[in-house]
Amino acid sequence: MRQKIANQQRPYAFPALSKPERRRFMGAFLAAALLILAASLTAKGAKLSPDTLKAWDTYIQKQNARVAEYSSVTPFLWSDQSPDRLRRLHKGETVIASFGENPHRVPHGLIHHWIDAVFLPGARLDDVLSVVRDYGKYEDFYAPYVVESQVVLKTPIKDTFSLRLLNTAVVAKFALDAEFQGSFRRIDESKCYSISYTTRGHEVEKYGLADEHEAPANTGRGLIWRLHSISRFEQRNGGVYVELETAALSRDVPGALRWLIDPIVRRTARSSIQVLLQKTGGALFESRLAARSKNYGKPAKSTVSDSLSTARVKNGFMR
Repeated sequence: MRQKIANQQRPYAFPALSKPERRRFMGAFLAAALLILAASLTAKGAKLSPDTLKAWDTYIQKQNARVAEYSSVTPFLWSDQSPDRLRRLHKGETVIASFGENPHRVPHGLIHHWIDAVFLPGARLDDVLSVVRDYGKYEDFYAPYVVESQVVLKTPIKDTFSLRLLNTAVVAKFALDAEFQGSFRRIDESKCYSISYTTRGHEVEKYGLADEHEAPANTGRGLIWRLHSISRFEQRNGGVYVELETAALSRDVPGALRWLIDPIVRRTARSSIQVLLQKTGGALFESRLAARSKNYGKPAKSTVSDSLSTARVKNGFMR
């Protein structure tokens, strides 16, 4: 009798899952989350509200004001604010972190703000800037995330360019046609920073189909309303430090789904900015080989140093 009562009172123990079963479970869970996200963002179109845009403009003005203090108040590089960051960079890692509250909630919208840093050994500042400002080749440098790129206007300190961006990480195929304006300021021979932002953006509906077309401005799914980036470059210690801050404005996620969707959006944003810097390093390496081949009139041969650089690029600049 006592044994029977004990058995009745014993809590039910869930069976342990094997590693393959856990993977299948997490895969099914993630697929369900993505389906919920897709349904929430495509059930009806979104429209950028004046309150959301005003909050974005206020946020960006604060970031631009912070940039103006680089040479007088704060360290130029975010990496210099932490010895551990510098140590990791010199080991060949990329260092990435969220900037402040992330996402930063505004009326009917979210601001996703990330900062990423990498050290490119053996690079020169002018060479890095040449790659970064070669907008016509972005579709090669940053494929498959950039599918079309074009220079609209280029001056010594200001650039205008257009990109068609593609993202398949969150919902089916999502494309954005955007025009950017960028400005560059050379602090001294070894330091430079740039600010770029979208001046026009249209979502591409039914991307890849015969009837694909641009949605009216400030309408659509609202995955990306606006983009703003701050880049810092400094040549020292036998290479170039490159830092990229990216802020993106999107529509808000329904409150009931935030606990499920926020981690997915954070991982997507984090991986996107990390890949961007990795591909910048790869583009710089390829431009070195192309220049060497042109100078000597024959195919360039990789040195041991170049081979190590290639391996670091392919492995995401990880050790």
